[in-house]
Amino acid sequence: MLHDFEIRSERVRLWQRQGESYRHVLMKALGYAMFVSEYPGLAIEADVGLKYKPDLVAHGEDGMFSFWGECGQVSIKKTHWLLKHTRTERLALFKIAANAEQFAEQLREDIPSKYRPHGRLTIFNFSPQIIDLTAHRQIERVSEDWFQEHPV
Repeated sequence: MLHDFEIRSERVRLWQRQGESYRHVLMKALGYAMFVSEYPGLAIEADVGLKYKPDLVAHGEDGMFSFWGECGQVSIKKTHWLLKHTRTERLALFKIAANAEQFAEQLREDIPSKYRPHGRLTIFNFSPQIIDLTAHRQIERVSEDWFQEHPV
């Protein structure tokens, strides 16, 4: 199913593949809206030739990953792999109505601190009302009261 969003006055079309939830598609749209200004080359679901395909990704001028975003269920093992092998400057995990602080604590316990220096890994946990708040699929900006930020 194809979903049309208007994000920061730009038309963004996202496919919802079989087995993928609308919540997952919405998190990609929200993550894009949050970070496209900071990372102008931000892409959604770009193949980067690695074990994992990011939901959101941006490259720096040096060609390295400056931003990597994952939406929905992401395991600790996958998060650890991404931090260790992609060398991304910033990894963002997007969730909706999750127990994000508990997950953040698990990440802190299971992933060595050398892979998650301050500011490198953050969980963005959207309010359970986010689907209603964005029902019109026009997202000019993501309001700070729509989510909680959990640095890891």
